[in-house]
Amino acid sequence: MIIPDWLQQHTLFTADSRIFVLASIAALCIGLSKAGLSGTATLNVVLMAQAFGAKASVGLVLPLLIVADIMGYVINRHGGSWRRILPMVPPAIAGVVIGYFLLGKIENSAARPIIGWLIIGLLAFHLLLNARRQTFIVLTEHKAFSWSMGLCAGIVTMLANAAGPVMTVYLLSQRMEKKDHLGVFSRFFLFINLFKVPFSADLGIINSRSLATNLALLPFVIAGILLGWQILKRIPQKPFEWTLFILTFIAAIWLVVA
Repeated sequence: MIIPDWLQQHTLFTADSRIFVLASIAALCIGLSKAGLSGTATLNVVLMAQAFGAKASVGLVLPLLIVADIMGYVINRHGGSWRRILPMVPPAIAGVVIGYFLLGKIENSAARPIIGWLIIGLLAFHLLLNARRQTFIVLTEHKAFSWSMGLCAGIVTMLANAAGPVMTVYLLSQRMEKKDHLGVFSRFFLFINLFKVPFSADLGIINSRSLATNLALLPFVIAGILLGWQILKRIPQKPFEWTLFILTFIAAIWLVVA
């Protein structure tokens, strides 16, 4: 595959076609995750980090997530309410501010293993949640639960755009129906991702070249959403999610050791 010169001049793509391929697959994963295949969310993080570098990828992914979040909100707007995200908002804002200062001090070479270990930790957290779900639900009755979950979600989403598992744990504790779960989930991430934009811009990880790259990748996000709806109709979600889990784990290890 030959990357045109004009695309290299105005975006973060280089003559190395592997970068374009990795980024396209990652953008597709963003769309798949917003369509309901949540296991693809962490895979896009490690693919983008491999393609563009750990810190740059955080800012690059954010506008794509916002577009997908807007589409997700429109689709799920009849479920849940904005009021249901309020307990998580103050601690999540504090977490974003903490993550902003941490990201500003981390060098790109250090960010790769940090994001890799962060993804591995979230994958382990996912396994623990599935194995001991009832235990976690009992813990959610503590008053500090929503604040700790919100703070953790804010830090993780600022450092790696990977707070989906944290928010899932919080929403499970609220014992919502699926329709309300999806509605509150989409509202929270639409809000928090929009809130992160000025912080990412101040760090220089959102800029004119990253936004031009977003435009080139946007069709893959939309294709991922459309493809995700079709996959959910035809393929059992569990085997698909486990395949993605294994691929994400391998990719995260790659970030740590490379």
